Amino acid sequence: MSDPDGGARQRQAAPMKRFHEILLLIGQLNYTWTNTESLLIYLIAGLANVDKETAVIIFLTLNTTRARIELVERLAKMAKTPSDRRQEILAVTQQLGKQAKLRNKYSHCIYSFDETGDQASTQLMAIFDSKETIKYGKIEQIDDAELARISEAIDQIMRINKGIWAIVERHSFPR
Repeated sequence: MSDPDGGARQRQAAPMKRFHEILLLIGQLNYTWTNTESLLIYLIAGLANVDKETAVIIFLTLNTTRARIELVERLAKMAKTPSDRRQEILAVTQQLGKQAKLRNKYSHCIYSFDETGDQASTQLMAIFDSKETIKYGKIEQIDDAELARISEAIDQIMRINKGIWAIVERHSFPR
């Protein structure tokens, strides 16, 4: 004899799996990002020729990712930075900047899930000004293609992480 509610429970469990998959990916994106962004401390220390503690204070004083990346880029562009070092640091900060857009989207939005957890969307918490009107709260679906994009971003950020560590080790920056 079969359980008359078993099929219904299984159908409900499958969509909730999607809900958990999305939350797990967003968590991984944010963890991977935060872990990698903090490595800018070592680039600041090496480029500014300061100890790690001083670099931490500088890093924490700058309260946006953009400001932190710009500082590293400006330090790298100083005349005293060897050209090859400058190029490898600018390449890694450029890659980090590209990934920041997606990370910012998912860190600064509101999430919506339907009652089953299967359909998900984001609502951006930003104002878009045009010449005569404003728009806000753009809604976008989180579909399979978007989940693949998030997964690829996580992989890219992990590669950036390894790239920063390689620079730190190659140039003996303070750790």
